[in-house]
Amino acid sequence: MIRIANAPCSWGALEFDLQGKPATFDIVLDEMQKTGYAGTELGDWGFMPTEPVELKKQLQKRSLSLLGAFVPVALKDESTHKAGEEAALKVARLLSGVEGSSPFIVLADNNGSIPQRTQNAGRVTPDMGLSDAEWHTFARGVERIASAVKKETGMRLVFHHHCAGYVETPAEIDKLLALTDPSLVGLCLDTGHYQFAGGDPLKFLKEQGKRVWHMHFKDCHPAVADQSRAEGWDYFKSVEKGVFCELGKGAVDFPAIKAELEKQGFAGWIVVEQDVLPGMGKPFDSALRNREYLKSIGL
Repeated sequence: MIRIANAPCSWGALEFDLQGKPATFDIVLDEMQKTGYAGTELGDWGFMPTEPVELKKQLQKRSLSLLGAFVPVALKDESTHKAGEEAALKVARLLSGVEGSSPFIVLADNNGSIPQRTQNAGRVTPDMGLSDAEWHTFARGVERIASAVKKETGMRLVFHHHCAGYVETPAEIDKLLALTDPSLVGLCLDTGHYQFAGGDPLKFLKEQGKRVWHMHFKDCHPAVADQSRAEGWDYFKSVEKGVFCELGKGAVDFPAIKAELEKQGFAGWIVVEQDVLPGMGKPFDSALRNREYLKSIGL
């Protein structure tokens, strides 16, 4: 059974240091419930309560499950791996205190912190990527954190490819998967990021579906993506201009992806992500339209 969740980023609670403030966690959770979602990811550390009993209480009163948490780590640099492991374990302990071993740690690069990758999101070229040595360092960091999380909490780890990080393009995603243990590291397939990076998420799902343990449903507006490339926008301007549009308004073929997930027997969570920078619009309305769109395709 596929279940549908949303995430705090859809209300402007993003991992980046941005101007403006999102809604508070209680408003976000209330609106998630009212717009028809069954679960949520954690959001940034400190956005929601960090004590398991209180967090569980807040979620249960709204009949919401906690299904994962995004943890960014600058994995290219081996000196960050220890701190990254500690950060992931801190989050994993909170998640496991609320939901046991079922949630995912959603590990990612420290996206948006690398000037060249941030400036060229959606159009990076191979010369902007990692060296062979850096790839092996990166993959070791992912496996180290995945092993530590699994050993202590029993939770699994998925890697989230992401524009403005070192694992963005289809080739980079394939490289990371080839360098990591398929029994230890899965992928969080984000349809919008994959599309903006020049890929076809349906094609990837057909070819690498066994590695996809978690799904983020995000759309990508082709005209905005083309304009971003033509005018040289950075990642944040592309988001501000609406490259990640509401579901069903962009290039991602969600009915086909839904059919492929069902064909493969996917029984996890689909998390809607409608990246909203503070002040961009009304998250409640977008969340409701996104939920209605998914209902219209049978989800």
